[in-house]
Amino acid sequence: MAASGSPPGLRRGSASGAMGDAIFAAACRIAGLLVLALLGAIIIGLFIGGLPAFRAFGFGFVFSTEWDPVQEVFGAGVSIYGTVITAVLALVLAVPLAFGVAFYLTELAPAWLRRPVGTAVELLAAVPSIIYGMWGFFLIVPFMAQTVQPFVIDTLGELPLIGDLFAGPPFGTGIFTAALILAIMVLPFIAATMRDVFETVPAVYKESAYGLGCTQWEVVRSVVLPYTRISVVGGIMLGLGRALGETMAVTFVIGNANRISTSLFGPGNTIASVIALEFGESELGSLKLSALLALGFLLFVISFIVLAASRFLLRQRRKA
Repeated sequence: MAASGSPPGLRRGSASGAMGDAIFAAACRIAGLLVLALLGAIIIGLFIGGLPAFRAFGFGFVFSTEWDPVQEVFGAGVSIYGTVITAVLALVLAVPLAFGVAFYLTELAPAWLRRPVGTAVELLAAVPSIIYGMWGFFLIVPFMAQTVQPFVIDTLGELPLIGDLFAGPPFGTGIFTAALILAIMVLPFIAATMRDVFETVPAVYKESAYGLGCTQWEVVRSVVLPYTRISVVGGIMLGLGRALGETMAVTFVIGNANRISTSLFGPGNTIASVIALEFGESELGSLKLSALLALGFLLFVISFIVLAASRFLLRQRRKA
């Protein structure tokens, strides 16, 4: 007998319904396990492919700064340094801008302007990375070389302690330029996340704060951010993951030099850019190809560490 108020054709406890539930549960379980299997297969494949490099150079492969294909001596130190530095600098540049965009769209912008600006922010996320790379190479690099870097080198480059961070010739390419392009690329991801979570704050919370005489900044600092901090951190980690694995845009503007420079304007490379540049010239079964696969495995490890750290921070904040 059909349950009262239930749609026609649905019967409580019917054999077909129980079978459908079992099939649906099995399909969902298979889908979840398939994701884990694919991820595990990628990690294992990279590790096995990079095993000859790990055996040849040992744990020192992670810290070595040498990369000499002629002598078949390879190290990941420079690439790891460039990957981490560019990603962190990108977040330093992008997070304040993303916060400003999100706050403007949710609190300050007139209603007729919110949709066009929000759509423009979302469209930035749809631009292919190679377009960012070409735009950065032909427009940002000359602007940095002719205007920004000479000015910064002549001013901040002469200061004690921090002067080394801005020393060197103004080539335009380098670590800072790559971080700037990455910041523009991750900005829409972080800003869109912040905007969406800021809109979930109950209006009564903000109205109560305004009623007590709080300013807009005090409302954001004491009401909006505490209410949305978990999602905000998640959006930032999403942007960091995008920055760590970006390839073509960084390859265009980072300079692709295998050395660690104390200057932010100096050239460098990242794990993704080295793989993109060197993979086509690697022979199957060579030690160089193994080193590149080992770099890919290390990039997975770095991403996992970042994810684990973000989960730990979120759990601590939930407890707080």
